[in-house]
Amino acid sequence: MRVVVIGAGGIGGFIASALARSGAEVAVVARGAHAAAIARSGLRVRGDLGTYTVPLHVVSSLDELDAFDVAFLCVKAHQLPSLHDALQRLSLRGACVVTLHNGVPFWFSRRPPLESVDPGGLLGALFDDRRTIGGVVHVSGHIEAPGSIVQSGGTRYVLAPIADGGSAEALCDRLIAAMHGAGLAPERSADLRAVLWAKLANNVGLNAVSALTRLSIAPMLAFAETRELVARLIGETLAVGRALGVVGEIDIERRMRYAARLSDVRTSMLQDVLAERTMEIDPILGATVELGERVSVPTPTVGTMLHLLRGLQSGFTR
Repeated sequence: MRVVVIGAGGIGGFIASALARSGAEVAVVARGAHAAAIARSGLRVRGDLGTYTVPLHVVSSLDELDAFDVAFLCVKAHQLPSLHDALQRLSLRGACVVTLHNGVPFWFSRRPPLESVDPGGLLGALFDDRRTIGGVVHVSGHIEAPGSIVQSGGTRYVLAPIADGGSAEALCDRLIAAMHGAGLAPERSADLRAVLWAKLANNVGLNAVSALTRLSIAPMLAFAETRELVARLIGETLAVGRALGVVGEIDIERRMRYAARLSDVRTSMLQDVLAERTMEIDPILGATVELGERVSVPTPTVGTMLHLLRGLQSGFTR
């Protein structure tokens, strides 16, 4: 099985390195100093599988690769529309895709598409459900330096084909076997939308508050006022999920106690704020508000945080 990983950061780089180390045929799409360092010296990984360096075939464009079977989409969800031309070439080659990013993915709602995620439905038109594997990542990671990533939080990945009977269904089982062989902990879910929405609720609360306060997870949840704000955001998101029929009742306090064990972990949005990078605002908060409007569930706190984060973003986007 030939695999290409689009995005060689903390998530994509870790998956690519583990698969390559186990003998799988893997290429990564990356750019800049990080790509140059990988091409020169391999990718150095420090994490739950130990510390190691593995050579990777790195390219700056999909045009540099021969045919492959599956592509892991490991860039952030808000970056996918800008990659439309490259993804169109990927689609024409008949490959399946695996979505592995925070927030609501393009396949979650196709008719009508989510404007906060897939404006005009352009991405959804490239990959129908039969060629799409959804994924939920329960792993943390970041680029420590060009050519070097740090990973933590375990090796759990939840996968499922979006439709029965397509090429993605058989491929999903092969991927899970390959990831197991690489020392990872993938699992196939019978209810991926519920898993995805439960994680989305955490992301809405933890990412948004951490980005605005610049607090890592444990201190944020130890302070009563920020903890209450996180709980309110999670509650509004879960209410939308229940109205959509994708989740049932979830114990918010239990979820926050579980998250609080991550003592020094910075959320992905906080990492972006500190580096003054574009945040995943719309795929996480924007999609929650948009879907809430569709099912007539108010999300006033999520909406306020959405506007605040957009204001923060406008001050440093580059």
